[in-house]
Amino acid sequence: MLKKFIFSCLLSLCGIALLPQTASAKDRRGEQDEARAQMMAGKVKSIRSIENSVLPRMADSEYIGPEFDPAAQVYRLKFIRDGRVIFVDVDGRTGSILRQTR
Repeated sequence: MLKKFIFSCLLSLCGIALLPQTASAKDRRGEQDEARAQMMAGKVKSIRSIENSVLPRMADSEYIGPEFDPAAQVYRLKFIRDGRVIFVDVDGRTGSILRQTR
């Protein structure tokens, strides 16, 4: 009985791994492409430039990664500190920190 349960769980996990790419993963790829296009056009700073200015200020936090809002031209950098998620929104054009939320 236990063997059947474990086997069915393993089969379920294998099936999940074979699912097609989710919409959120596709959206994220679109964000990356748009950020790159705007950076190449000189409209926004590169994510590396943004990270180089923000990460030293958040040295006591674990960096999770960025998102990009192409309409607002804003990067959102995500961090974790003491079990809490912190968002730092940065103007992509100037590199200025717009807000930090916890």
